[in-house]
Amino acid sequence: MAKVNWGIIGCGNIAHTFAKSIAHCSDAQLIGAASMSMQRAKEFSTPYNIKGYESYQALMQCPNIDAIYIANTHDQHFKTIAQCLKHNKHVLSEKPITVNAKQLQSLTELAKQQNCFLMEGVWMRFLPAIVKLQQLLSEGVIGNVHSVNANFSLPGSFADTHRLMNPVTAGGALLDLGIYPISIADVVFNKAPEHIKSFVHKSTTGVDERSTAIVDYGNGQFASLASALQQNGPTEACINGELGYIRIPQFVGAKTLELHIKDQDPQYFEYNFSDDENFKFEIAHVTQCILQKQTQSSVLPLGTSLRVMNIMDTLRTQWQLQYSNAVESAELTN
Repeated sequence: MAKVNWGIIGCGNIAHTFAKSIAHCSDAQLIGAASMSMQRAKEFSTPYNIKGYESYQALMQCPNIDAIYIANTHDQHFKTIAQCLKHNKHVLSEKPITVNAKQLQSLTELAKQQNCFLMEGVWMRFLPAIVKLQQLLSEGVIGNVHSVNANFSLPGSFADTHRLMNPVTAGGALLDLGIYPISIADVVFNKAPEHIKSFVHKSTTGVDERSTAIVDYGNGQFASLASALQQNGPTEACINGELGYIRIPQFVGAKTLELHIKDQDPQYFEYNFSDDENFKFEIAHVTQCILQKQTQSSVLPLGTSLRVMNIMDTLRTQWQLQYSNAVESAELTN
């Protein structure tokens, strides 16, 4: 059986999630990882019995690596993806794929020129519970969908120097957390909104600490979407229709889905998987795309990522929130 050989760039927590998950994919194998620190690359690689590379460039130049998972900080995604594509590597980048729409458009064109696969890693979209949601909606079980309510909050306290609070690393709740409520609304409505009204509270460092957006998709369809750092709150999504509603507890890593139809007993759908398998659905999909010589995903094409990115750009414009100029204005170089 043909296999896709994967490498990882960036050796933080999310890279461990990828490394554990890929072990559950029969047609994919992890063979290397790179960090800006050789010591960190070795420490990461040893438990997985893979090679640690002394630099990003060294991993990109390895002829045995077919595809690369980008797991470094948001501000580094654009230039790292570009370098990988120029080395003719297929790319799966952890969300957000870039910090703004202009950068994503540049990478989309570059991937096309290089005939390489490129996708944003929004693992939620590939989970069985979310696939079931789309099936139920297509069958019209709750009738016309009127609204979506979704919230993702992250409790705890973060120092001002933490990447989530730092505008230099494109911190804030939006790119890390807010992309998920926006994405679940996009799954439901599958179109660009007509109007957006939002409210934000910024941290002392100037990034968005918590926000709420009311998104108007036209035809009386709305979404109320919230995200927050340093806040306790339920991570859940509710899709409300004329005949009933669908509730998804912990929708970001959804394992259950509830269907509530008026005057009927609720129906519960469960899709259990371990924490070591979180990304396996996403990795399996991308691997199959690569083996089939596809350059984009049918589940999450780059145009869909662009639609979500445009919403986030609009929100940041409303909030007058910019990251460092070096991050915002990064462009492709020869």
